[in-house]
Formats: sequence, structure tokens, C-alpha cells
Amino acid sequence: MAVSRRTVTVLFADVADSTPLGERLDPESLRRVMSRFFEQMSAVLERHGGTVEKFIGDAIMAVFGIPELHEDDALRAVRAATELRQALAQLNEQLERDLGERIGMRVGINTGEVVAGDGSGGQMLATGDAVNVAKRLEESARTGEILLGEPTRRLVENAVVLEPREDLTLKGKRDPHAAWNVLAVIEGASAYARRLDAPLIGREAELQELRDAYDAAVAARACRLFTVIGPAGIGKSRLSTELCSSLREEATLLTGRCLAYGDGITFWPLVEIIGALGSDEGVRELLGDAEDADLVATRVLGAVGANPTAPGGETFWAVRRLFEELTRERPLVVLVEDIHWAEPTLLDLLEYLAGWTHDAPVLLLCLARPDLLDARPGWLTQTGGGVVLDPLTDEQSRRLLDEIAQEWPLDAAAREHITEAAEGNPLYLEQMAAMLGEGGPTHAIPPTIHALIAARLDRLPPEERSVLESAAVAGKHFVRSALRNLLGGTDDALVDKSLLSLARKDLLTARPGREDAYRFRHALIRDAAYAGIPKELRAQLHERYAAWAANTRAGKAGDVDEIVGYHLEQAVRYRQQLGPLDDDGVTLGRRAAEILGAAGRRAFARDDAPAAVNLLDRAVALATDEQPARLDLARELGLALWSLGEVARAEALLNGIVAAAAAAGDKREEWYALLEQSAMRSMVNPADTQDALEIAEQAIAVFSELGDELGLARSWRAVGMEHRRRGRLGESEKACERALEHAVRADDRREESRSADQLCTALLYGPAAAAAALARCEAMLVRAGGNPLFEANVLASLAGLHGMLGEFDEAHPSRDRQHGGLRRAARRGAVRAGAPLRGSPDRRRGARAHARLGRRAPRAAARSPGEARRRLDCGRAHRDRARLDDRRAESPSRRLREPRRDTAATRSNRGCRRCDRDRRPALHAEGQPRSCCPPAAGEGVASARSRGGGGAAMEEREVAARGNISRDEIDHHGEGFEKAFNKALKELDGQRYAGQTLEVQAFVTITPNPGGVGQYTVSLVPTG
Repeated sequence: MAVSRRTVTVLFADVADSTPLGERLDPESLRRVMSRFFEQMSAVLERHGGTVEKFIGDAIMAVFGIPELHEDDALRAVRAATELRQALAQLNEQLERDLGERIGMRVGINTGEVVAGDGSGGQMLATGDAVNVAKRLEESARTGEILLGEPTRRLVENAVVLEPREDLTLKGKRDPHAAWNVLAVIEGASAYARRLDAPLIGREAELQELRDAYDAAVAARACRLFTVIGPAGIGKSRLSTELCSSLREEATLLTGRCLAYGDGITFWPLVEIIGALGSDEGVRELLGDAEDADLVATRVLGAVGANPTAPGGETFWAVRRLFEELTRERPLVVLVEDIHWAEPTLLDLLEYLAGWTHDAPVLLLCLARPDLLDARPGWLTQTGGGVVLDPLTDEQSRRLLDEIAQEWPLDAAAREHITEAAEGNPLYLEQMAAMLGEGGPTHAIPPTIHALIAARLDRLPPEERSVLESAAVAGKHFVRSALRNLLGGTDDALVDKSLLSLARKDLLTARPGREDAYRFRHALIRDAAYAGIPKELRAQLHERYAAWAANTRAGKAGDVDEIVGYHLEQAVRYRQQLGPLDDDGVTLGRRAAEILGAAGRRAFARDDAPAAVNLLDRAVALATDEQPARLDLARELGLALWSLGEVARAEALLNGIVAAAAAAGDKREEWYALLEQSAMRSMVNPADTQDALEIAEQAIAVFSELGDELGLARSWRAVGMEHRRRGRLGESEKACERALEHAVRADDRREESRSADQLCTALLYGPAAAAAALARCEAMLVRAGGNPLFEANVLASLAGLHGMLGEFDEAHPSRDRQHGGLRRAARRGAVRAGAPLRGSPDRRRGARAHARLGRRAPRAAARSPGEARRRLDCGRAHRDRARLDDRRAESPSRRLREPRRDTAATRSNRGCRRCDRDRRPALHAEGQPRSCCPPAAGEGVASARSRGGGGAAMEEREVAARGNISRDEIDHHGEGFEKAFNKALKELDGQRYAGQTLEVQAFVTITPNPGGVGQYTVSLVPTG
């Protein structure tokens, strides 16, 4: 057996109080005692499938799962430990008789992952922490106790009676360990519980096939051998239980099961059947005065005894005669479970019964895994046939989860994850639901399932195991070319042969496409195969896969950078876990950091902040201190973290960057970080800004010396922000103009957007005339060029400026465009989770958000109780408007018949249009830098895309759903616009413009034609 990673169960058994025993006995006598102890204990351990590795002082160590894994290794170890106590009791009787001494024993058992070898050449059999914990458990046990660790308990709890011990502090271990004392093993119990009480789902056709086989046996008074085949957990036992329950009143039911290991197991199912009939007395009574009754009883009972007394042929005849006699009064159903573990002699017996039983209605119902067909390919051609169970469909799986959820409540996301991972296997569904219901990790493999799958994979030929493990590195889905690259010099014909064999064994399935592709039958099979690969080999395979992916066409286009970076990252991680990185490993880490960092920057540039944090975080972790780009990556990560609201971590990261950059003499990175650090402190604690302006002004000098346009843009923006906080909005406007100029020169769109945001705020609330400020904002809107954040920053101020000028028909559409863009930006990750998004068309949701801003706005400009109160009032006003809209929504036709009047006369008596509060016309006078409802910083950032135009006049804009087009507005633009509008409206829904005002159920785009003044193109797009 090659060196591999595997999950095994380790057992330590030690003689208790051996030191006083050595004082009492002569060394020769002590040696005889210990030799007899080791000899008898080793025999028990090996009989249960354990491999005895070595003797340590007075202790014996055995490993279950080497050289061959079994799905029940943990239960085997516990059974062996309980039998050790029985063997010790017998040994003590001998020792007391011979030496007048008795000895005690302590046992510790633990399960976990180890690196395993075959023990040859002085090689250790198992190495890992699981071995150390097993030894510490043994040392902590009292005399006569068998202590289990938590991993072992999870694997055997259904078949073992356990007594909890207080948490143990084990030598050399930091955290306490839970432990359980074994009181007894429940014979015949499965290691894990099954939900046999749930309704049978998705097996109606298969159940009917079983019933038909029984009916055929009864009708013909013959024996039918019917076999249900399927992988572990697919529902074979559940199906047979359903049939037996339905036949309980009309047939005799007998059950036996085959054992995977042990002495005298050839006829073990027959042993259980004879036991159910009453053993010696019961069998003889059932035979009564039948012909050859004594001979039949003698042969049958001899076959199930400790020493069989008759040849196989006579035993077969006797069993047949017994079954025939049992059918005198009613049909017989004999259920034989797990015949894939049956000895060849038992399989021969079943075939004999099917062919030679006559004048007796007998159904031999056998359950088996597909492994049976490897040993007996023609098994299903027996009289009666069989059925192969397919996985449940997704819908059937969900129905089963509905039943399971009554015991283990699961949310929708958990159910979907389980359904996808289990892929129709009921046992997998049950075990995963139980693990999640008990608070286990979402993507871990339940230990019971891992044991089943790992044991199955361990039985594969070495070449197939190698192919499956390499495929696991490629992922759940993989193409043949990638696999061949991972396998290096392996012969292609052997690879293809292995793939076909693995597909036949239902471990892989083919996926049609341009290139031969495959997928793992279950994601859990892929995970189990991956877990068996030594980490050194994992690192090599990940590096090979990254090289293959980078050379694909997609890789050259940069489309798979995240995939290449992931595999390089895994290669580095596994190398690090095995020891310090060599030069090659360091180079690999740098390359991985560069690729992941580039992918992270692209994610941040497209406003996908969560993806940016994930990628940049991993890149920073891989970059070395000597790598020049590390500080830049860390700073980008800090900005991404801040945008997601992870303030504490962002600040801690920037603090480290400042210190590292200063130590390295990197003034650029140091002052970038100082600026961001200062801005964050100002946001978190507005009172602590006394040095923020000074830092920003010093940064200007530093970046001017360095000729860094981006640094200058950020510095001037910081100056503008500090002036605004001090109420010097005129100075803020000038500084932000400088910031925007440098951002344009640096060609950094994100910095342009941030500078524009600050500038627009200064224009809205500063001393600039409203008309001039509006013209400047519209010019910036053209520059936005479709960037949702940039546009939203501008539109937020545009709405307020239109309101100041009394242009409410323009204010609302700007607001609506802003909110629509905000939602798009939020979906892309550009807006911090939980950031307030409010306004038409969903006023009710906006009203709630607006009211919340009045109570808490950590990133908003509401820093005083008075302003907070104003925001709360705004929320209430929007709430009232939402209620009115709800009432109107009950009658759409009435809403269309009652257009809002928005003439100059009504405007003169109206308050603030944004919140319906009473603010008289003086508030909106030209040039007034005031508003009752100023937008909060970071309140909302996004809009619909501008199509060009600019200036104070209505040269271009979009009117939101339910917006108003007034007669005054149409008259203002003249006959050309009215014709264009009527034409567009007619194309939209056949209506004609009429009356003073029309509510338009559409977005209206108004664009000046280049042909001349007063010529317009009007586009109406239905809003749905």
C-alpha cells in the first residue's frame, strides 16, 4: 500500500497499575504475564480487522482501516474493545490460578485523519494527531473503562450504549476534549440511525416489482430469487421493509444478514434464521413428523453450529427441505441482506434453493450493492430477476427532506445544498440533514458518509484510484484533456480504460460536449477522493492544473484568472502546511498573489465589492513582505472592506500599511494610507477631525513632489471634505474642482466619481447660484458615461437643484433615476449592504428607509438632532404619500383621470416637493443654498443612463413613471417638440395629447436633434 491520507480508528489498550505489578513479580514471571496479555489481546484485535502496529511499554496499539478501509472501522474497534474485556477476564482466571495475580486494563479509541503506510521497512503504520489523542484518552481512562473521542462517538452512537464523561484536559492539548465511556454494544444495530418511519417516496414502481415476484412465487408454488441492487443508502432496506410490512398477515417472514468479517460467517444468515425459528427445539417442532425430519434437523443444526458436521451438498438439501416444510400452511419470504459480503458457499446455496425448491411458494429476497455483480455477473438472470434502484429525483428528494425537517428544521438554502450534494441518495440526505440540524458545518461531509465512500474508493484498483484522485483536483466537472495533463506520463489508453470503468461503477458520469467530459456522480465522492490525496501530491496537481488552465484560450484572454489563481493558491497553501517554502514555493506564491490581485482590482473596478474583498484578501495573504505590490494590494483591500462597512478591519489594515510603508521609505503608499486613515476616522468620529485638514494639505505637497495625479486628486478631495465639515462650502467647492481635474488626468473613474460626489454636494449646499450649479452638475452627468455610481452622485444633487428652482417635474425624474441606478449598483455590490435606497417607484420602501435615516445614519450627513428630526419628518411625509399611492393603485383608471396640476400658480404655494413639508417660495428663490431635505452622504448612488445634452434648459432628461408633462413645458419648447411628443405617444399606445397635463406611464427621453434649435426626438418606453 502506497503512502496515503485516510481516516482510521486507533485503539490503545494498556495494563493498569503495571508498576506495582512489576514490584511484586519476578521479571521472568512479569514477562510471561505481559506476553500472554499481548498474545490474547492481539488475537482479538486482529479477528475484528485491526492491524496491530506495535507494543509501547505495557500498551498495545492497533489501527482499524489499514491496510484496507472499511465503512464500519470505528464500530469494529469498539466491538474489539468490549471483547478485550471478556478476554482479560478469562486471562485473569488463569493468572490468579497460576500466580495469584489479576491485572486491569484501560482502553482509548479515537478516529481521525492520518498519513498511512504499509509498515514495511520500518515505516510507521499511521502518523497523525488522531494517534496522539487515542493514547491520551487511554491514559485518562479509569481501570476497566473504554473511552471514546468525539469523532468515534459520531460514527458508532446508534449501536453503542455510552456514558458521558466530564471533559478531559489531555496532556499536550490546549482545549478540553469530550469523552464517552462504552457500557455495551447493541448486537445487530447499525452504526448510524435510519429514518424508516418516513413515508416511502419515489419507489412505487420498484415496490410493485417486488410484489409481482411474490405473487408469481405463490401462483406457481415455486421459489423466486429476487435481488434489489443499489449503492449504500439508496433505499434497499427501506423498500424491503415496506414489502415485508404489507405481507406480514399472509406470509411467514424470516430475515438473515451477511457479515463483513468474523469467524464462522459463511452461514451467518442461516444462523439468524434458525434462531428466529427457535433453534434446536423450534426446528424439530416445525418439522414434526415430516419425512426425514430427524436427518433434516441434524444437518441444518450442524451447519449453524461451531463445527459443521456435513458436506455442503447435504446442508443445501436440508435447508431446502426445511423451507419446503415451512410453506405447508402459508407462503415463505426469506430476506437475506448484504449478500455482496456473502461467502461464495452462501451464494451457491441461494442459487441452489432457487433452482431446486419445488411445490413450495418461496420468495428469496436479497439485498446487495453493485459489488455483487463484479463477483457474479450473471446473478440477475436467476429465476425471479431483480431491480436496480436509481437515485431519487430532485422533487422526490425535496419531499423526503420535508419529512426529515420535522425532526431537523432546515432553511431553504440548507435544503437546496443538501438536495444538490446528495443527488438522490436518501442516506446522504438524512445524514447531511442531521449534521446541519445539529449545527455542523454546511459543506463538510458527514463522517458516516465519508466512511462509506472512502471504503468504496479504497477497494478500487490503484490505476483507477489515481485517475479519480487527479480528477478530484480538477473539480466536480472536468474534461479529458485536463485529466491527461494532471496524470503526466500515464498511458492514454489506460486513462480511457479507467474512466470507462469508473463510469460503469457509477462513480463518474459522462457529459456530452465538444470534448469528452465527465462529472463525479456525487460531489461527496469528489470530496472523499480529494481527501485521500497526500498534500505533497495535491500541491503538484494543483500547479499542473493551473498551468493547463492558463494555456487555454480563455486563460489567454484573462477570463480564467480566478481559476488559475485559485489552483496556484492551493498549491502554495499545501506547501506551507508541509514546511517552510523554498525559493520555488515563494515564486509560486508571488505569481498567485499577482493573478488574484489583478482579478480583485477588476472586481472592484466593476463595483463588485464582495468579490473584490475575497480576491484581494487572498492575494494579500499570499504576497510576501518583499513583494512591492503587497502594500498596494493591502490598501485596495482596505478600501473594499470600508465600502462593505467592515470599518474596524479596514482601519487595522491601514494602520499596518502606514507603519510598513514608513519603514520601507515608500512615501507614496504611506500617504495614500494616511489619507484613507484620516477619512475613516472622520467618518467614524466626526469630532476627531482637527488634524484631517492638515494631513490632506501635507499630502498635496508630497504628491506634488512625486508628480502623482491620483494622489493629488485624493488629497484635494480630502481638503474639500474637511472644508465642508467646517461649513466652508465655497472653499469645499474649489478644492473639489481641483480634485476632479486631477482625477480626470489620472484617468481613474472611481476617483472621478468620488470627487464628483463631493463637488455636487458643495454645489447643492454652497453659495453657488442654483442655475449655475445645475449647469455644472449636468455637465458632469455627461462625463459620467454610464458609470452608475458616478451618475447617481450627480443626480442626487441635480434633484435638489431642480427643486430649488421650482422645477419639480425635473426633480422627481432625477431622483427616480438615481434610485433605479442605486439598485443596479447594489446588485453589483457597489453599495454597502444595508445602505438606504429610497424613492419612486417604490415609495413605501423608500419611506421606511428615509425614516430610518433619521434615527441612525452612520455614513450620512445627519450629525445633529435637528437634522435627524428633519429626516424623520421626511420619512413620515413619504409614508403618507405611499398610502395615497396605495389607494390610487386600487383604481388605475381613476388615477389616469386625475392628473396632478403642477402649474406655476400651484408651485408658488407649495412647500418642499421632496417631502411635502411647508417651505414657502422664498426657500426656492434663485441662488438660495438651502433645502429642508438635503440628501445624506452615501444615501443613494445610481441612476438611469444619460443620453447626452446638458445645460440649464431642458435639452435632455428622462421623466419617470407617473411623471407629468405639462402644457407649459410643451409650449416652452415649441411646436417641434409637441409634434415629436404626440408622434411618440401615438406609437406607444395610440393616445393623443390633450388637456393641461398628462400622466405618462412611460419613461420619456427628450433629445435635441443636431439639425437645429427646437427640433427634438422623443422616445417613450413603457414602464410595465
